[in-house]
Amino acid sequence: MTASLDDSRGHLADLVEACQRCAWHLDATAARIEWPLTPATLEQRQMDLGLFEPLAALNERFAKLQDLLSTTMRHLCELCGERSDTFLRVLAFCEKVGIVPSMEAWQACRSLRNRAAHDYGIDFALTTAHFNALHGQIPLLTEVALALGDHVKSALGIEPADRRFAIERKKSRSSVRAAVHTLLRRT
Repeated sequence: MTASLDDSRGHLADLVEACQRCAWHLDATAARIEWPLTPATLEQRQMDLGLFEPLAALNERFAKLQDLLSTTMRHLCELCGERSDTFLRVLAFCEKVGIVPSMEAWQACRSLRNRAAHDYGIDFALTTAHFNALHGQIPLLTEVALALGDHVKSALGIEPADRRFAIERKKSRSSVRAAVHTLLRRT
């Protein structure tokens, strides 16, 4: 192997580890919030940093994980010799190998992420709907992170140096898969 290929494989291992770590932190943040949120809760607690700091962190971590997964999937395609000139090609490959359950589910999740990054409303009903929708998509992102790590290991023999976050996520994988199947039936 050339140094460049070794570097690229090492970078992919680092990206997979970062995805697993980010998924773990996203789940841990979501666990600090009582779900489902209601407009009344947000209105009553609108100055409560104990609620709004985890919500802000959830928003940030959700977006970060999805961006990181996108980068990692593209890098995987490049290492596998697949075309990665458009993200639709990357998604098609990732759907074909079972990393992404469907392109439509990923794009719906991406749309939600994009709205999160640009919506600064003060309507408690809209804010509640947004955060409840984010919470509903966390199982999808978690499953994608796990499936991505599994595929990288099986197809390329690459594993992250620190596997603690993947091991913790896999302990609850069956409940994550059930949530993803429920989510996919709704879309």
